[in-house]
Amino acid sequence: MTKTPTIAPGATIGILGGGQLARMIALAAANYGLKCHIYAPDADSPAFEVAAHSTVAAYDDAEALAAFAAEVDVVTYEFENIPGATADILESRSVLRPSARALATTQDRLTEKRFVNGLGIETAPFRPVDTAEDLASALEALGRPAVLKTRRLGYDGKGQRMIRPGEAIDPAAILRSLGDVPCILEGFVPFEREVSVVAARGADGAFAAFDLCENEHRDHILALTRVPAPGLSEATATEAARIARAIGDALGYVGVFAVEMFLVREGGERLVVNEIAPRVHNSGHWTIEGALSSQFDQHVRAVCGWPLGDPSRTGGMAVEMENLIGADADSWAGILGRPGSHLHLYGKGEARPGRKMGHVTRLIPDRR
Repeated sequence: MTKTPTIAPGATIGILGGGQLARMIALAAANYGLKCHIYAPDADSPAFEVAAHSTVAAYDDAEALAAFAAEVDVVTYEFENIPGATADILESRSVLRPSARALATTQDRLTEKRFVNGLGIETAPFRPVDTAEDLASALEALGRPAVLKTRRLGYDGKGQRMIRPGEAIDPAAILRSLGDVPCILEGFVPFEREVSVVAARGADGAFAAFDLCENEHRDHILALTRVPAPGLSEATATEAARIARAIGDALGYVGVFAVEMFLVREGGERLVVNEIAPRVHNSGHWTIEGALSSQFDQHVRAVCGWPLGDPSRTGGMAVEMENLIGADADSWAGILGRPGSHLHLYGKGEARPGRKMGHVTRLIPDRR
């Protein structure tokens, strides 16, 4: 659709997906006098609790998608595993931000890495893998350790398999364990730590990046984010923002996105791109209290065509964001009793192991 409507307070943002990211987008939108309509297949989606309207329907229900598009002024999404056909339907009937092209580029790991390399930006070495023979030849080319990932649908460590030095393997069996779907083998990157930059790009091309974050994962799930990433040069922080801007501009991106990167010390301090997340991101949750404009504020502003806000840290404070995973959320009362702790619970009913139930943010004087 080529027409861009005027998105003013009182308008309705449609959001695909009903999890915690949609919930926090809806809360930010409400502060601007905007309504949200959540579209998700699960009747107990936590975002429904804070939205003006909701639709419970499958992502491939063309009739429900058409009705949804007719009731909103712009459409966005909270996660990237949306069928391409769904994005195409919505883009033909409404304004979709980010675009179907941005979604298609970032939801396939092989397409994404080729796109990033095409911009002259470094990634891990990689090879496409569709057969057992492909896997054997890719391992010969890239060596071990290496990680085999499904090209689509993986997150939080799902859909991937580490292959270690000296390990006896059956390539066909490994592919079966991942569902016999198209995969990508990624070579080893000798990284010191994982970092990310969360940024926003407006419909007019305006760009704003939050400070570079350091991320600590446990069991493949983000556990702790520190901002600013300690011990890094200003040149590296500037390069992270440059990488994000190059990616956003090349995609014609509108909205908030994150670029996850490895920090490598070999041959000098440098960044190697791991993945692009075409949405608000877990490592940006610190911005709710820790920045003058949160990532959720920025996403709402961007998809509505409004000016972007100030991404600077609040009072120049350092920030830590800790995920509450599974039973961690049972400690809510103790967290509330700790001065300077900001608790966010996502309204999920069952605290299963590995499930993100909330997060806590702490602002700390930056004594660097």
